[in-house]
Amino acid sequence: MTTQSTGPDPDHVFPDHVPPELVRDFSYWTSPGMERTPGGDPQAALSRLLAGAPPVFYAPSATYDGRGAWVVTRAEDQRTILQNAETFSSNRFIFKAALGEDLPMIPLEIDPPDHQMYRALLNPLLSPRRVDELEARARSRAVGLIESFRDRGGCEVMNDFAFPFAVGVFLQFLGLSDDRRDEFLGWADQQFHGNLEERRGAMRTVVDFMRGLIEERKRAPTDDFVSFLLGAKVQDRALNDREVLGIAVLLFEAGLDTVAAAIGFDLNHLALHRDDQRRLREDPELIKPAVEELFRAYSTISPVRRAVRDFELGGLTIKAGDYVSCPTMLANRDPQEFPDPERIDLARESNRHTAFAYGPHRCLGSHLARRELIIGLQEFLARIPTFRIREGTAPITYGGYVFGIEDLQLAWDPDAAADPAEDAR
Repeated sequence: MTTQSTGPDPDHVFPDHVPPELVRDFSYWTSPGMERTPGGDPQAALSRLLAGAPPVFYAPSATYDGRGAWVVTRAEDQRTILQNAETFSSNRFIFKAALGEDLPMIPLEIDPPDHQMYRALLNPLLSPRRVDELEARARSRAVGLIESFRDRGGCEVMNDFAFPFAVGVFLQFLGLSDDRRDEFLGWADQQFHGNLEERRGAMRTVVDFMRGLIEERKRAPTDDFVSFLLGAKVQDRALNDREVLGIAVLLFEAGLDTVAAAIGFDLNHLALHRDDQRRLREDPELIKPAVEELFRAYSTISPVRRAVRDFELGGLTIKAGDYVSCPTMLANRDPQEFPDPERIDLARESNRHTAFAYGPHRCLGSHLARRELIIGLQEFLARIPTFRIREGTAPITYGGYVFGIEDLQLAWDPDAAADPAEDAR
């Protein structure tokens, strides 16, 4: 049963068990600060909910596919949800809901105990040791990109650096050349930031591409991620085609947009906060803790779970079948969790952020993402003079399934000069 909302939007429909006073007209795509805004700060805009909204409220159109969901604003409550996989399932099958295809993204949409089985298979590919082995090539890619625009006096960060750098790692995993980059970026942009029909179309394109790549690797294996999956076993059996496809699609979903967005938000922050930029130049050892603080301050994802049984949280009942959204950008600016959370302190200690989510489904690629951000900032600051936002421009920021930034135009200060890279590290 559903009830007609008497809240700010009379067209909102919500379940009978949801108290009307807990319904809020909220969307990750269209609420204030979430739409594409020049010079915006979507994380700060969303964090205002911490002062004006209940700890948990219901938004009738909060999820990726337009469903209603409970939005959990406090870090402690989010941890309660995300670590309780027995009650709050990750098995939402986004692609099934959007495309009618029974395709889970593995292991993200697989619950324990099977989740651990897939995790054990994939963990070695993205372990700290494996990331160490990937670092030299990633650093070389970063250096090459930066050198290509260093003498131009400025750059557009997302297209000149952030996306080529992040997507290069993804293409390396798939054994594909960089000439597919723009095509992949177009799919990612439509899927994460387009309207519902654009998202569905891009999802279908991604699935079809991965299915074709799998068939190609069956005929001619190479030393790449898909070939590894085709030769891998779980519980003494080979992965079936559905499992290989689900894992490959997750690689696209998780690896293409989030790292690039983080690079963009970080460099935007440093361009706007010149004291922080100077601190990192003077003390490159500070870059590692700074990356953690910037992950906290500019989180980009909002994990969603589906309740499989009734659950009491803060005096309200989440019913079986309800969706629950846990925006990391709220948990990471929760004043009950972080002293002075709106202040960005590059040397912040005890930084227990949840930018990579929390619990058994914590991001499998967190070690690689962290290393990419460290490498990106190290090389950018070592090779580029002091930079600022180019006069007359403002980057476009926006909310959505993944918070993003685009058209980030930087200019080097005319009287500044970067130290030689070998002296800066």
